[in-house]
Amino acid sequence: MQYLISFLEGIITFLSPCLLPMLPIYISYFAGGGERTVKKTLTGALGFVLGFTAVFTAMGALAGTLGSFLTRYQTWVNIVCGLLVIAFGLNYMGLIRINLFRGMNRTVKQGDMGFLSAVLFGIIFSVGWTPCVGTFLGSALMLASQQGHTLEGMGMLLCYSLGLGIPFLLSAVLIDRLKSTFNWIKAHYAVLNLVCGGLLVAVGVLMATGMLGLFLNLLR
Repeated sequence: MQYLISFLEGIITFLSPCLLPMLPIYISYFAGGGERTVKKTLTGALGFVLGFTAVFTAMGALAGTLGSFLTRYQTWVNIVCGLLVIAFGLNYMGLIRINLFRGMNRTVKQGDMGFLSAVLFGIIFSVGWTPCVGTFLGSALMLASQQGHTLEGMGMLLCYSLGLGIPFLLSAVLIDRLKSTFNWIKAHYAVLNLVCGGLLVAVGVLMATGMLGLFLNLLR
């Protein structure tokens, strides 16, 4: 179940106000200066997804490893991680402001891009846009650290990356058909932010009280 939560956090990150509006720019960047083709665009998008997946998975390994050294202090780890995730949720709902997670304005120049260049772009994205995607990425990392195992931490951030990457790949192919859907999402950002932020707060409360493990065991 914790992997499903991480996957859903990746999807919500994709829909966030600082990422979704930039999607057409990224797609045109992968397509290059000439006419956009499905093969060329999908190749660039795949490289981009692999780039940020590699970095996020490595971050998950680090979080899981650190968590394994803190198992003797599990109660305090639960409280600290839970409070951080609650703060992330309140920030996403707009009830508090954490400047670290404010969106970053960046321009992307259009040009020809090969697969390896797209991978490098994905790596740069994962580092440079961390303040923008940090709310749900931070929550996924907190959840990964609670597992106390390197491989489980990697698995959870891999699920997060899939949640972010799969919609990205689908959009690269169907961008022209999804414009109305994206416009609807943008028009309802206020409600979506409240719902998604509320989800984070709920997960944070379960983490802080130590109830998340019991809840996941029940679902299993």
